[in-house]
Amino acid sequence: MASEQILSTPDVAVAKHVDAHPLSPLTASEITESAHLIRDLWPPQTNFQFKAITLSEPEKAQLVPYLEAEHRGQQAPSIDRKAFVCYYIRNTDKFHEAVVNLTRKTVQNHVRLGPNVHSAADGEEILLVEKAALEDEAVKAEIEKLKLPEGAVIVADPWIYGSDGVSDDKRVWQLFLYMRDPLNPTYADSNHYASPLAISPVVETEEYKVIRIDILPTGKDSSVKETKPYKIQPPNEYTSEFQELRTDLKPLNVVQPEGASFKITRDGETGETVEWQKWSFRVGFNQREGMVLYDVRYDERNLFYRLALSEMSIPYADPRPPFHRKAAFDLGDAGAGLMANDLKLGCDCLGSIHYLSAVLSNDKGEAMPMENVICVHEQDAGIGWKHTNYRTGRAAVVRNRELVVQSIITVANYEYIMAFIFNQAGDVTYEVRATGILSTQPIDEGVEVPWGTVVHPGVLAAHHQHIFSLRVDPAIDGHNNRLVYDEAYPMPRSDFNPFGTGFFSKETIVERSSGLDVDYEANRTFKIQNAAIRNPINGKPVAYKIQAPPFQKMLADADSFHHKRAEFADHSIYVTKYNDGELYAAGKYTNQSRGGTGVRSWADRKDNVKDTDLVLFIQFGLQHIPRIEDFPVMPCEIIKVSMKPVNFFDKNPAIDVPPSNQEFNRSTLLSEQHHQPAAEAVVDQQGQVCCSSKL
Repeated sequence: MASEQILSTPDVAVAKHVDAHPLSPLTASEITESAHLIRDLWPPQTNFQFKAITLSEPEKAQLVPYLEAEHRGQQAPSIDRKAFVCYYIRNTDKFHEAVVNLTRKTVQNHVRLGPNVHSAADGEEILLVEKAALEDEAVKAEIEKLKLPEGAVIVADPWIYGSDGVSDDKRVWQLFLYMRDPLNPTYADSNHYASPLAISPVVETEEYKVIRIDILPTGKDSSVKETKPYKIQPPNEYTSEFQELRTDLKPLNVVQPEGASFKITRDGETGETVEWQKWSFRVGFNQREGMVLYDVRYDERNLFYRLALSEMSIPYADPRPPFHRKAAFDLGDAGAGLMANDLKLGCDCLGSIHYLSAVLSNDKGEAMPMENVICVHEQDAGIGWKHTNYRTGRAAVVRNRELVVQSIITVANYEYIMAFIFNQAGDVTYEVRATGILSTQPIDEGVEVPWGTVVHPGVLAAHHQHIFSLRVDPAIDGHNNRLVYDEAYPMPRSDFNPFGTGFFSKETIVERSSGLDVDYEANRTFKIQNAAIRNPINGKPVAYKIQAPPFQKMLADADSFHHKRAEFADHSIYVTKYNDGELYAAGKYTNQSRGGTGVRSWADRKDNVKDTDLVLFIQFGLQHIPRIEDFPVMPCEIIKVSMKPVNFFDKNPAIDVPPSNQEFNRSTLLSEQHHQPAAEAVVDQQGQVCCSSKL
């Protein structure tokens, strides 16, 4: 498929002030300065393994006055720039975190963390773990038993070890081994997931040594077999050169001849503000969450203080060791920022594109440029609203233009395409598209199991869940909000409802922090309200409602480590009272975590959340029972969470969007044939009503 894109430069302005905005990501020089200040705390020859050097966001009590002054065009108060740093003394288990005050050139807080607190991965560490596994003599001896063809290439997929409470205090990795197509071993893009091996080394991260080799069960039970010669299966490639490609697909060109309708303002080296169709917001990017939106407003009215994906949990269904530990937290264990793709024009984003790049840190405390990690573009999303007056045949119709702020991450085998989508009717949608390749394991020929699907000869794809948590820090016309839910019920039969057709809605206020669930039988709809601001037409509180798709909650039982660690995965929504630093639904450190530091624990405080500064964690997800059509690469599964205005405006906010017409859109506006006969009643000068027919 061919496409044409215009990489036009949208309105890009440079702010007048030169000081970094308090919400701007750290610059390259701030990253290196932070590392330097940490090094100064230690003897000169100390070897550091930096895990993260990222912006330490200002306290909300400081930042809200700053933002309000900024929007009023007033002098904003001064706020110190700070960095959050976590690091190891290399080749030890000594894990530290610190807050560096960059404005004052001091280390403000510094602490060594206790047992069972482990950092996320970093790129260098992943390479060292793979190398340690593949160079280990015992692992090589086990591979030799497979009697693989000469030149066969073995690939190692490192997995965060997970937790089961059994000898898992030390920080370790579990690796799953695969083989490229042995008939084409030099092809680096070969789909190695079509050739899984039953050898699984475990590597510790202080000396990077293999401490154990697990042999994977491949039958219907937990028993394992001695390693025997491997039966070569045919390849199952996904790249285009191995396919008989379709020849009947015509070009679809996405062209905006006058460029994009959005404006991006840069301030300093890393600050970016986006304005589009009455919307404005600031875009941030960090190692863990990837893209973050701040200070989201519509027509200068405050809506959201902060929006970001907080965490995702992917627990697997195979109960047999070592698969029972397979439960990734892709943000906490790896990082959406660290795993972000360099987006490509014409492939990942179409139309008039503006790319945002970022700077993260590497294990040596150096700045690491990340090119094109976010793309901003517009898209047509069909009809926004329409009505045809059948009496006259006139159609009033507007297109639904959307602004997309998108990032794509690759976490080993899986891809997630994540986007904030804004429309002209005041809606904000968070969309996730899951694609990539299934994580596979070997299975004996002729065997079927109820916890997975055979997707290729000798290849099992285990069932698993994808459970996401979107953190929403609302500011609906101010920061004192409440969470309510509406439910619809049938009216009982009575003299007032003699035919049994009536129904009504009932509103319930959530008073205390808690976990809540959607009840689709009652049409339970959650809304974020500001009870102090009323709609001028109907007097109801201004609000935004939450529309989230149904999903099956965490299936691992409540006593399992999966359940204890994924604190968000047992309810549709958690509501908590705002506290600085409570950003991550599964806790700050998820690698081999034990639970007790995430949103379930915060909600258990039972704080008052009525008419105060509250935070929502909205869960959504996929129950992935693999099908053979998901292999060798999975078609996108799409899930969305939307937030829509309820009594926030005095009419449809998209009423002022220009009508769709041929000159503007180069498309057919309407069918002139839709003009039905109709009858009208007209009042004459004497006040009498006459009827007439119109053809």
